[in-house]
Amino acid sequence: MLVQLQYLRAIAALMVVYFHAVLQLAKVNPAVDATAFVYGETGVDIFFVLSGFVMWLTTSGRAMSPVDFARRRIKRIVPLYWLATLFSATVALVAPSLLKSTVFDLPHLIASLFFLPWANPADPSTITPVVVPGWTLNYEMFFYFVFALLLPLQEVRRIPAMFAVFAVILIACRLLPETTATRFYREPIMLEFLAGVVLGWLYGQKVLLPNRWAWAALAMGFAFLFINEALMPPESRFYAWGIPAIFIVYGAISIDFSRLPVVRWLNYLGDCSYSIYITHAFTLAFLRVAADRLPIGILQQPVLFVILSLVLSSIGGAIIHEITTPRRKAAVACRPSA
Repeated sequence: MLVQLQYLRAIAALMVVYFHAVLQLAKVNPAVDATAFVYGETGVDIFFVLSGFVMWLTTSGRAMSPVDFARRRIKRIVPLYWLATLFSATVALVAPSLLKSTVFDLPHLIASLFFLPWANPADPSTITPVVVPGWTLNYEMFFYFVFALLLPLQEVRRIPAMFAVFAVILIACRLLPETTATRFYREPIMLEFLAGVVLGWLYGQKVLLPNRWAWAALAMGFAFLFINEALMPPESRFYAWGIPAIFIVYGAISIDFSRLPVVRWLNYLGDCSYSIYITHAFTLAFLRVAADRLPIGILQQPVLFVILSLVLSSIGGAIIHEITTPRRKAAVACRPSA
């Protein structure tokens, strides 16, 4: 029962919410310069490492066909994401003034629904779907696709095969003529999934850090994650941000959290983390519109705006999670989601 995975999910989701909330401050109150407080983008790197770890953990030692694996992934990822995408596209069509980074474009919408990289019509320099944070899901689904194809291999051969496949993909995308797809898939951020898979193998082999070193790795990972986020550009994220994320996950899975009290609210937010991640953009858009239209400037106070962003995004994500997720036994809540 790896409750620490739930904690990391919750923390990573809230980091991303904080990051986007601070970016919104410039739109809410142009007089505020919050550039010194822009942190949290690295929550994505924690998610990617966690994803690789959980995929290995939930398939290792089990007979699972590629079709069964794909069905589980689609069931978990697609319904909410499609609802969010179609809702956002509808708003962009009927009330475009409410959105700042989305315009209605049918090819872009179709590509978004099928997790294909596509230049955002609102900003062609970026490769993002209709729901902008969904760019990470494009990488996730591609990783799932490769992972599923390799499931028929003997378990001992899967990890080397994964490294070989992704190496070929990264090299090919850098050698081929530049297109939207080659620009997107040549990014080594995908190696963070493979790092998570290796951690899953290490966990299965019980090759873990001693408790004292595990806590040190966890603390150092978070410290260097924030330091490197401040000092290193996103172009270097696969090592500057990815390596600290690996330390964080490896440290967390090495710690025996069963001897510690369960932080129930953090565990619950871990369950809601996917819903929080997908829906927080709508919460922030609501707060931005409210800040523009309220007669008083209370929402233009930076600290209050960020706090409300975190709280309301958590509440909104929890509500959507409760609506869209079948009721499960409480004991399942601490298990890594398959």
